[in-house]
Amino acid sequence: MSVVGDLIVLLVNGLQTGAIYVLLAIGLSIILGTLKFVNFAHGALFVVGAYAGLLITQEISISNGKLAEWGYPTLGLEWGFFAALVIVPVFVFVVGLAMERFVARPFYDRPDTDQILVTFGLAIVVQEVIHALIGPRTYGYEVPTSAFGLLPMTGPIGVPLSDVTINVWRLWVIAITAALVIAVYAIVEYTDFGLVVKAGTRDPEMVRLLGIKITRPYLVMFGIGAALAGIAGVVGGPLQNINPEIGMTILVPAFLTVVIGGVGSIRGAVLGGTLIGMVQVTLISLGTLGVGGFQVNFTPWAQVGIYALAVVVLLTRPQGLLGSEEVSA
Repeated sequence: MSVVGDLIVLLVNGLQTGAIYVLLAIGLSIILGTLKFVNFAHGALFVVGAYAGLLITQEISISNGKLAEWGYPTLGLEWGFFAALVIVPVFVFVVGLAMERFVARPFYDRPDTDQILVTFGLAIVVQEVIHALIGPRTYGYEVPTSAFGLLPMTGPIGVPLSDVTINVWRLWVIAITAALVIAVYAIVEYTDFGLVVKAGTRDPEMVRLLGIKITRPYLVMFGIGAALAGIAGVVGGPLQNINPEIGMTILVPAFLTVVIGGVGSIRGAVLGGTLIGMVQVTLISLGTLGVGGFQVNFTPWAQVGIYALAVVVLLTRPQGLLGSEEVSA
């Protein structure tokens, strides 16, 4: 394998890993930055999206869990992966609206600890409900080999100037994430809707005096953040095993992405997610190396590396790389 091939594979894998964190972190950052709400149930929305996409895409066998006991050994619509890409964001958007109305809104003026407790409890409830109904078994996504017979979606693709290959779905994940980030950024920064949300964040009383119902934009922003988490569950599904615990696993890196990039900053979420993805993949790719006469396996240090990155950023720039001091105060 050539050095160029190594670097290209490292870059693609790092960007793809970071892309999943970006999709989750944008929703978290929007909700935390505009609504001042600490949502530890965001990982649960990722799980809901992953399982909803799985059941829309294909039929799965259920060997244990309550559904198997109730006489449902298989479950799924078999509508295909493209249907999941369209339906899941809408479905999780509606779930997000319900979460904002019945869970988040009553806690907007409560302390952060109350928000953390209620959303963390909700995340555990979602995880355990899925666990009870479908069981702990892991599942994998079936992705079509090509998009309408024109563009490859799965399988290896050759890297120029080298003899290595990468999974083409990783490129799709990066492209889909980039398109969604641009769309959300445009909505927040260049529309009247985004202007109302940002104005409501700075002075909600003044917005209300102008006759604008600030609760509606807040509701939609929460739904957009939830939909992004659902999409992350679908596009990330083909690259990992789906089980009820994945929401908790991915929640911490997503929060670290927000901390590193800066609360409320979409550009910060993109930068933070990219940095975390690159650090993780680089440490995993290093494998075992000789350091000072000792053999050191860097793979288990991948998780430690992202925490170390967060510590360095917080010590040097507490508001995050692209966050504002006003938010962090």
